[in-house]
Amino acid sequence: MALDDATSNLVAQLAASGMPPIQEMTPEQARGLGPALAEMYGPGPVVARVDEPADAPVPLRVLTPEGTPRGVVVYYHGGGWVIGALDEFDHLGRLLANRTGCVVVLVDYRLAPEHRYPTAVEDAWAALGWVDAHLTDLAGSRVPLVVAGDSAGGNLSAIVARRARDAGGPALAAQVLVYPVTDADVDRPSYVDPENQLLVNRDSMIWFWDHYTPDAAVRSDPDASPLQASDLAGLPPAVVLHAPHDPLLDEGVAYADRLEQAGVEVTRLLVPGQMHGFFTMVGVLPGAAVGMDFVVGEIDRHLSPVTA
Repeated sequence: MALDDATSNLVAQLAASGMPPIQEMTPEQARGLGPALAEMYGPGPVVARVDEPADAPVPLRVLTPEGTPRGVVVYYHGGGWVIGALDEFDHLGRLLANRTGCVVVLVDYRLAPEHRYPTAVEDAWAALGWVDAHLTDLAGSRVPLVVAGDSAGGNLSAIVARRARDAGGPALAAQVLVYPVTDADVDRPSYVDPENQLLVNRDSMIWFWDHYTPDAAVRSDPDASPLQASDLAGLPPAVVLHAPHDPLLDEGVAYADRLEQAGVEVTRLLVPGQMHGFFTMVGVLPGAAVGMDFVVGEIDRHLSPVTA
């Protein structure tokens, strides 16, 4: 399954720019990639209100669409737990808010290597608890709550969904996992496939893991690698989005399979011609629109029975 033309052109453009691979950068240098890519997306659509609550346990950006909110989506951004910031995911959050009719809460969890594992997990969990406690303030009523995220954010979404099950709440209507990190095994076939050594590749994933969990012994903890959890039963319905040219494809598929085997409802989509990172490249890669349509449709499906 070949890369589509838009993705091939983007990869060629980045290569021609002389940008070094992520694994050859310092974290500070790598964090400069996000703003550069965000410029390609342009400004996001207008939403009714933007708030950054001062009393939240971690920095949050609350994007409220017009009308009565149907739900609240807590969104954890990707970036290998090392890169990523609110402004870089603002466009995506605004689009999700307007398309779903939900309040979208972007979570600015602390990054490695300054704040290593399990800081991102604890920040993600604290943010979810705060949102649940303020659900009526955010949306006007106790609307359904969804967790979502891409890559490392998909990792955090899967982890907080399991924590919520174990803690008896917050109750979640769905978990949206966009090419999630679910395991630290970098020798799976999708990791070593030469066709998957693109913007994110095996070496860059090793670089991310080394910054996030320099102690390799903790990488098998379920709060680092959710695929290693012994029990996945009783989790909220999962919406899983895959890219074929992605080192993380095999572990994402394995996690979705494990969820299904545990009796969890799973809906998944593999978008042809795409690489890791495509979902956030709204307006740059046509595949992003396909992924967004799928995610929006699935969020709508999981909210509709509750609001009907």
